Amino acid sequence: MKRRALLGGVGTVAAGSIAGCVTRLFDDEPDGVVLDPQEDQIADSEDLSYPAYGQRLPEFELHDPVSDVTIDSASLDRTAIVTAIFTFCPAECGILLNQLVGVQGVLAEAGMTDEVAFLPITFDPERDDADAFRENADMVGADLDAGNWHYLRPESSSAARAVVDDGLGIGFERTTDSDRVEGYDFIHAVVTLLANPDGVVERAYRGENLDRNRVAADAEAVVEAFRDR
Repeated sequence: MKRRALLGGVGTVAAGSIAGCVTRLFDDEPDGVVLDPQEDQIADSEDLSYPAYGQRLPEFELHDPVSDVTIDSASLDRTAIVTAIFTFCPAECGILLNQLVGVQGVLAEAGMTDEVAFLPITFDPERDDADAFRENADMVGADLDAGNWHYLRPESSSAARAVVDDGLGIGFERTTDSDRVEGYDFIHAVVTLLANPDGVVERAYRGENLDRNRVAADAEAVVEAFRDR
């Protein structure tokens, strides 16, 4: 996996919306996908640092300290929405998670709660524990009782690096040169992956200002396609 250059100020890497969307990048659809190619994907999937349309979601096995369950992505038989966050983030992570909470609500109304897993992975395991996750869930409005929202915590900072940066290709760097968070902060990319139950990425959304209706519609389409199989 290629290393990524971290760009921009503290908080968000240049992973938000980019003007001039690239339309069809694929002459033929890759195997294993059910959605059409992502028209706003900025480059061919193989040229991106993170897994994108038609590529396999890297495997991970991580613990949710709130519900005390372990999520093994290799055996997950549901559509998954995966991202990387830290709960002490003062801006972009909260915005992103709030949008995903909206997606959780839309899918609940559609009767798809049991068919979609929300998997935010922390890259700050030193501070993000069960209490921090519960506080974050209260702040953003995540429904932990629904059973489909799991805050995942790598065992150490090095494990977080291996899973998030090296595995998922979502770059982050710890910094003490920040006026946002006392102690330390992170410069980090904001990428959210939608993977189907076979572990193939259908969408890679960039930036924190997700269109919750779009993400929900994409997830619904994937769920419905797999219901018919």
